[in-house]
Amino acid sequence: MSPAQPPDTGLPGVVGAGIRIATIPHRDPYVDAVVPDGVERVARDAVVGPWRDVASLAEHTRDVDVVHLHAGYGYLDDAVVEAWAEELQRLGVPLVVTVHQLSGPAGSGGPPDRALAAVLSTAEVVLTLTPGAADDIAERYGRTAIVVAHPSLCAPDPELGAERGLVGIRIGPASAAVPDPVALVRAALSGAVSGGGRLRVLVEEAEVPALDPAVVELAADGQLELVRFGVAGWPAQLQQLHVAVLPERCGTHSRDLEICRDVGTRVVAPSCGWFGHQWSDVVSYGNDERDGFDAVSLAGAIGAALARPMPRPADRAWRAEQSAAVRQVHAEVYAQVAADRSWS
Repeated sequence: MSPAQPPDTGLPGVVGAGIRIATIPHRDPYVDAVVPDGVERVARDAVVGPWRDVASLAEHTRDVDVVHLHAGYGYLDDAVVEAWAEELQRLGVPLVVTVHQLSGPAGSGGPPDRALAAVLSTAEVVLTLTPGAADDIAERYGRTAIVVAHPSLCAPDPELGAERGLVGIRIGPASAAVPDPVALVRAALSGAVSGGGRLRVLVEEAEVPALDPAVVELAADGQLELVRFGVAGWPAQLQQLHVAVLPERCGTHSRDLEICRDVGTRVVAPSCGWFGHQWSDVVSYGNDERDGFDAVSLAGAIGAALARPMPRPADRAWRAEQSAAVRQVHAEVYAQVAADRSWS
């Protein structure tokens, strides 16, 4: 970004105040946590809206100062994403991109490489969450990314305790991100039992009917506990654990890891991403697209995690300061790109 003064917002001392931003997605816990005070969030259709539709961008150009893309384009055809990014650039609407996931197979929720390349090539500013991801972005796409910490997403429930030795893993039907959930469950069970603990398999209520029968059978035999949960109760489920296992073989950063950090649950994370850069106090195991899943390493990682004490919940004052700093970075970015647009 070229040096510039932020536009006159009429609110002295509030960087970026009055700037109109459209975030994609419009509502999301992470997005809500990083949007700075004073900016105006342009809200139309919260599900899709005009900002992801190439055909409607031109008629809404004057309604927004900055478009900030976080997610919600991984399922779109590459050519559609390319056309969308090029149309924003043609219209002179500044695009800010936060790279949460660098890549992922079809159906995993991660953006395809060509689509990510398209939005990064036209973005005014690129943000990401870890130094490792920033290095990858520089090497693969030739863009410098500003590293901002992942903010706090929840506070621990003071009425809810954790069980020492309780290992939890969230499993659903087989998917591109978790192609063999039964193998993961069996390895996690081995690690939990060997470490003197027990295993709880967490299944979202809507996914219970599609769960592999082998997992249900293990629960029926009393070898593990099967717990159904609703989305709203997810942080509470994580808080009850000593160790939480992240099962996906593809990914860059994890929202669940940050929830565990907030509530004081140790994390066993796959080797595919930059989870150790997100939070240094994690235990890694082998699970990525290149080398596949290493069941022995997962069992060993769980045993090592159980041998460690449960971490304390993140200090709330420190997390509040961190979140304020993240919002300040966003405010400065929005002010800068909006100023560049108004003077171009």
